[in-house]
Amino acid sequence: MQPNLLTILSPSNILIFVLIFTRISGMIFSMPLISTYPIPQQVKIWLGAIVAFILFPMVAANQAFIVPHSIPEVLVYLVREFAIGYVIGFCANFLFAAVQIGGEFVSIQIGISMSQVLDPTTGESTQILSQMYTYLATMVFIGLNAHQWLFAAIYKSFQAFPPGIEYIFTGNIVSQVLHMSSEMFAIGISMILPIFCVMFVSEVLMGFMSKMMPQMNIFMVAIPLKIYIGIVLILMFLSPTVSYLVAVTQNYLKGILNLFM
Repeated sequence: MQPNLLTILSPSNILIFVLIFTRISGMIFSMPLISTYPIPQQVKIWLGAIVAFILFPMVAANQAFIVPHSIPEVLVYLVREFAIGYVIGFCANFLFAAVQIGGEFVSIQIGISMSQVLDPTTGESTQILSQMYTYLATMVFIGLNAHQWLFAAIYKSFQAFPPGIEYIFTGNIVSQVLHMSSEMFAIGISMILPIFCVMFVSEVLMGFMSKMMPQMNIFMVAIPLKIYIGIVLILMFLSPTVSYLVAVTQNYLKGILNLFM
């Protein structure tokens, strides 16, 4: 028996589509790149609608959805779906926050923390090295097709928690999110640790020089020398930094993919 238009546009199917669209919208409005760069809202809405249209047959075919009978119950469903999608995109942003932390540490250690530029991803002023590392992480993110991992995570969330079921954030999910957020500082420090160590040793040596040669104005020599050394070290460790970001990004994406298992 072929389904007719009235069957397809039943209240149950319409509400399922709205719930799918709401969960995908939560991820789109919080995931890196799409949520941060100045992309028109209409593009985001249409992207969410297209993805929801693709996922609708697979999600609707695997569940017996019960239509809620009150507006408050529908609002609870919508808030719950948006929260699930938002958590997936929000966890992916931890990686970019870690990269910015590492860039700020390097800027302070080199002595160019006062150089501020406009970050197009956030619309705020940030250190120039933080923006450079953010662009580096963005290229790694795109090169690994990380957006496909996030959409795969949203699909797995529909398999684990179909729309409309009674679901709350369990302690396991909260602990995973907290663990991923706590790794931001470790990732940021590990990314710039070789540069930080060399710059620290150079500052110690400059301190010995200032004691050995008091007549030398070490302050006028130290500032440009630290900048030159820092730039050379950043270029030297650029390839290992990219390799480290690739490994960390893959680890983060696997954690997001298994978040709602």
